[in-house]
Amino acid sequence: MTAPDGVRCMLMRGGTSKGGYFLADDLPAEPAARDALLLRIMGSPDPRQIDGLGGAHPLTSKVAVVSRSADPDADVDYLFLQVAVDTCEVTDRQNCGNILAGVGPFAVERGLVPAGDDRTSVRVRMLNTGERAVATFPTPGGRVDYTGTAEISGVPGTAAPVVIEFPQGGSPLLPTGNVRDTVAGTEVTCVDNGMPVVLIPAAALNATGYETPRDLEEDLVLAGRLREIRLAAGHLMGLGDVEGATVPKPTLLAPPRHGGAVTTRTFIPVRCHTSIGVLGAASVAAGLRVPGGVGEGIAELPESDRVRVEHPTGFLEVDVHVDPGSAVVRRTAVVRTARKILDGTVFPRSAATAPIPAQRPGGTLDSAAR
Repeated sequence: MTAPDGVRCMLMRGGTSKGGYFLADDLPAEPAARDALLLRIMGSPDPRQIDGLGGAHPLTSKVAVVSRSADPDADVDYLFLQVAVDTCEVTDRQNCGNILAGVGPFAVERGLVPAGDDRTSVRVRMLNTGERAVATFPTPGGRVDYTGTAEISGVPGTAAPVVIEFPQGGSPLLPTGNVRDTVAGTEVTCVDNGMPVVLIPAAALNATGYETPRDLEEDLVLAGRLREIRLAAGHLMGLGDVEGATVPKPTLLAPPRHGGAVTTRTFIPVRCHTSIGVLGAASVAAGLRVPGGVGEGIAELPESDRVRVEHPTGFLEVDVHVDPGSAVVRRTAVVRTARKILDGTVFPRSAATAPIPAQRPGGTLDSAAR
């Protein structure tokens, strides 16, 4: 039997995540065939992902599929795919703002966007949600420079800053239309500023909000309550049955401990995030800015638009301006970093030994977006 054909791939760290970045033209156009190939590339299903690129954790089992955009208001299209670690599933039902941090540099590296002499801005259309972002990063001499002095929690060392600005979207910040909802007997605030999130006071679930991710994951009573809340909130937020989805993400809130605005513990949706996602933090920060939300009395908000969201390994700062009267987000921006780790050819394991991917309810979002 001959070895499987190789696929061109760039392995990158984007923010506090890591994954494979691919040109859409280098992958099968048909979603089922593409997903089957990505499972073989990432080494799933296997809790160690020992036979592929994956790092045995949802944060390191991610994929970006990038192409030139046909939209005149975007330079590239970005489809995010979450490859499950120990199950045979690939999902496009959420976005990823950390992996987004590498999309602009990748687009320049692959020649999809010409580099500027000093800095380059790449307009990104995110196919998972239809939302937009503009990523700006240094390109001295017309080449991407990954070195710099920007530091983000959860990543050792420093790197060049990638400033990601999210234009005002058309979706409501409060998907249920309410500042507070009672879900499964618990008061919550449902928010979507790029990522559907359910804000929950930690104390309401008999937690402090300062526990380690492992301790929270091992609390089976808490896990049951979070599942109950998440499934009910999914329907209220217009997401339908979210049993097999990774959104909405439940996020526990507690008072800050290290000079920030709030302490968070986010679930994705079962594992507890060791930090927090970019879009998740954007939703948390915006939700805290809405008068009457469950964050009142917990968060310590600054007078400026910059909100420091604390998480298990540090913090993430979000510039967010919310009109308090209309609950409309006027501006959201974050600073991330990214780094090219490896550029080359990845060889998937043989299809003859690979399981068949699970069917996703309702088909794929990207099939309609193409």
